Amino acid sequence: MTLANALYQSDLPGLELLNRGKVRDIYAVDDQHLLIVTSDRLSAFDVIMPQPIPGKGEVLTRVANFWFARTRAIIPNHLADLSLESVVADADQRAQLGDRALLVKRLKPLPVEAIVRGYLIGSGWKDYQKNGAVCGIELPAGLRQADKLPEAIYTPSTKAELGDHDENVDFAHTVKLLGEELAGKVRDASLRIYTECAAYAREQGIIIADTKFEFGLDEAGELHLIDEVLTPDSSRFWPADQYQPGTSPPSFDKQFVRDYLETLDWDKRPPGPELPQEIIDKTAEKYREAERRLTGRAG
Repeated sequence: MTLANALYQSDLPGLELLNRGKVRDIYAVDDQHLLIVTSDRLSAFDVIMPQPIPGKGEVLTRVANFWFARTRAIIPNHLADLSLESVVADADQRAQLGDRALLVKRLKPLPVEAIVRGYLIGSGWKDYQKNGAVCGIELPAGLRQADKLPEAIYTPSTKAELGDHDENVDFAHTVKLLGEELAGKVRDASLRIYTECAAYAREQGIIIADTKFEFGLDEAGELHLIDEVLTPDSSRFWPADQYQPGTSPPSFDKQFVRDYLETLDWDKRPPGPELPQEIIDKTAEKYREAERRLTGRAG
């Protein structure tokens, strides 16, 4: 796939655009449903890069759909039983969207990002070096960077307003936000989804080091898995055959772009710098390789 057939920004004149985020464009379908288009935009350091990563949105959508299907026995999700043809009548517009479109139920999102960590990396590793704990959860002494944790831990954060940063909180804080029963359901579902899916991914040669889930409620108050799930954008994916504790492993996500941007004289404010074609191509290939390993999809 080339830049020519990448989708930087969707345009669906027949539908009301509700929100254009860093990656996703959200349209109203009716009172009960939304259309989510996962574009090929890429953000790094909270700045949207000027060029798309061709095929990225399709990979993210297919991977999310793969996991939604695998986790249906654990928890219902927001996917709606609607065809794209019934919502986007124009064949050219549907062709432009490709596999990037999700038709979903309108649910009430919960104000919590459900983060699960299975390995000691990123901000968790920084916390551990300071005080031997991650988000207040005590861990054994002597762990190395990227070590597998004795068991997965739940470290939620609040969902910040646009322009602010999410804030790590403890489980007790989520009880205040959601009530004890719902907070417990979110924690337990998050840990079960991560544990079962990470075990599957490990068999396919991918380590899911950590991830974030989002949840919503329907009108009856039933908990649903929403947004995206276990994609290279919402998770840290490592190739198992290159994993070595004590160092930060290579990844299948946009960390590759972040590493490149760190070499530039750029203040991490908009506009983002132009990316070399080589960086675009290698990033696109990393996303495709993650999909191939997880789902067996060729191409």
